[in-house]
Amino acid sequence: MDTRAWTEVGSTDELVALLGEPNDRAATKSRPALLDVDRDWLAASPFCVMATADAEGRCDASPKGDPAGQLVHVIDERTIAIAERPGNRRADGYRNILVNPHVGLNFLIPGRGDTLRINGRARLVSDAPFFDDMVVKGHRPILAVVVDIEDLFFHCAKAFLRSGLWKPETWDPDGVVPRRAVIAHQVEPSGASIEELDAYYGPAYEEGMYG
Repeated sequence: MDTRAWTEVGSTDELVALLGEPNDRAATKSRPALLDVDRDWLAASPFCVMATADAEGRCDASPKGDPAGQLVHVIDERTIAIAERPGNRRADGYRNILVNPHVGLNFLIPGRGDTLRINGRARLVSDAPFFDDMVVKGHRPILAVVVDIEDLFFHCAKAFLRSGLWKPETWDPDGVVPRRAVIAHQVEPSGASIEELDAYYGPAYEEGMYG
């Protein structure tokens, strides 16, 4: 790849010269603690993305999901918790938190273009009394990410408006990228057949989400 014709941005001054300075509303909108409207948003959000980085700065972004009202447990105005649910056990983000506690979270509400962003410092907790409040479908979590909030703010809707993400008429989930089993057959070294992978990613896959 020939990059000689690229003009690379290498300093904050160059970046500001290209993008300009944020207006006062954007520059001053972050705050250090949850307001009632933030609590309402977290209670309505069924999905977020958690960004972490390891000790060398290599990044990971992991999706987290639970029914609305059960994704986030608010401990107090400066502390929230998100339960770990059964997954693939890679635990990439959790491994990162053990060496670098800084996290960024982006909480979505389906159909809404704005999002709530929370940045802070995280720790992993294997048990606490509030775990009793995080039971979903009879399953109590065995781990939670507890985030001490440093700043939070609502992010504007422009990315969602540009992408048309919530417009059903733009959706064609199987039109370009094949179903999960076909992808797995191409990229995973398991040697399983398409039929076996279809069975793995079929109804039983959803039934095992919490147990």
